[in-house]
Amino acid sequence: MSKTLVEMTAEIIQSQISGSNMNTDEIKAALHHTYQTLKELQEAEAVGGGIEEKEAVPSVDPKRSIRKNEIVCLECGQAFKMLTKHLKSHNMTAREYRKKYGFTSRQSLCAKALSDERSAASKERGIHPNLRKSIAERAGKSKKNK
Repeated sequence: MSKTLVEMTAEIIQSQISGSNMNTDEIKAALHHTYQTLKELQEAEAVGGGIEEKEAVPSVDPKRSIRKNEIVCLECGQAFKMLTKHLKSHNMTAREYRKKYGFTSRQSLCAKALSDERSAASKERGIHPNLRKSIAERAGKSKKNK
């Protein structure tokens, strides 16, 4: 006997929850989205046609996708520490991803904790001598131009 759509949806979301931390709203949204997708697939199979490609709706609000210990890919819903290498699987560049979801061009595509860790390590190392020299040269040129 085959499983109902509700049973399949519950199994899929259960396995997704076991692999990532999701709050109640995210679980509800994932349940709804998964159920609707399964229903569309079932209807397409019954008709014998393919499913139409629709504009993908992210499972998480883009503003809430960058979290302390993870960043959620708005294309597939998976969570990572850093997103830039993963975007290749979606045939996207970081620039295209930022533009599509309304992030600024300077927005880091990694978890906040990782970004803070890198920033602290960079500050601890100090400014590289070549960079310090370049900054001094630029400051000297701007004073001469005035």
